[in-house]
Amino acid sequence: MLIGILGLYFTCGKTFDILLIMERAPEALNGVLWWGMSAAKVIWVLVFIGFAIKVPVFPFHTWLPLAHVEAPTAISVLLAGILLKLGVYGIIRVNYGIMPNEVYWFAGGLAFLGLVNVIWGGLCALAQTDLKKLVAYSSINHMGYSLLGMAAVVAAGAMNGGDLKAAQAGLSGAVFQMFNHGTISAMLFILVGVVYERAHHRDIDGFGGLASQMPVYTGITALAFFAGLGLPGFSGFVSEAMCFIGAFPVFRTIVILSTIGILLNAAYFLWAFQRVFFGKLNEKYKDMEEINGLELFTVIPLAVITLFFGIYPGPYLDLIKATMDQIIEKVAFVATYAAL
Repeated sequence: MLIGILGLYFTCGKTFDILLIMERAPEALNGVLWWGMSAAKVIWVLVFIGFAIKVPVFPFHTWLPLAHVEAPTAISVLLAGILLKLGVYGIIRVNYGIMPNEVYWFAGGLAFLGLVNVIWGGLCALAQTDLKKLVAYSSINHMGYSLLGMAAVVAAGAMNGGDLKAAQAGLSGAVFQMFNHGTISAMLFILVGVVYERAHHRDIDGFGGLASQMPVYTGITALAFFAGLGLPGFSGFVSEAMCFIGAFPVFRTIVILSTIGILLNAAYFLWAFQRVFFGKLNEKYKDMEEINGLELFTVIPLAVITLFFGIYPGPYLDLIKATMDQIIEKVAFVATYAAL
């Protein structure tokens, strides 16, 4: 990423001002070659890799589950709820905002990486025995939908029929998915932390029957798991559907294959829920305390947000509409120009 940023600095008038770079980059990078390749494409890929590590995008994802396992609950909430989103934000702000010409060139690869994230993240989550690692891999799965929605922006180009509605649905869905994943994953990590504080382990097979001992905790966790698997009525369903709707006109095969991720989501969340909460109660936890008021105070606002935007997503989508339209217009313009 640093090499890419320095490349922009030296080719765009030795400035780090994003607005100035946005203005100068198309002309400054036009026709410039590095090692026989387009400098704009080289910079695009270098900057993308830097942000992709943060998202994280396969194959740069391996650090995330390990970081979550070692981190305390509060740090996991910050990491999943805020810090991971900086990767997607950076791609939209820098790659899309400064170098829109290259978005069309890389969109197919971005959609494919989204598919890999969705499938690989789901399969890895399904194989976990540590509850926190399962939630961490679900983050990789969920961010794959954002990548798919981001790739849909090229639907607005003349080569794809100038489908502005698909581009708006995809890009808005990608940003909405960022927000939804932040609230849902934060809720999940808090709930994993609640049971870890009592049992001092996160082994899924080491629990069993907690529903009879902790009914309130079970209900809240069920809500969080249903939100995580994208059940209708929760905000995650809306954003994932928007990503699919936006990308389908351009990347039909990839979207169809990505729906496998929905089945994987349901499989790993429901499998974990059944192992932890149903069956015979582990005698070691017959005196386990119910979730307390302070813990509920941290979780309930997130649950309310998830339900509210699942039923009424309009306020959030209206808030981001102007910015999304501006990005789409820029990408559509360069794609249309290239088609002439």
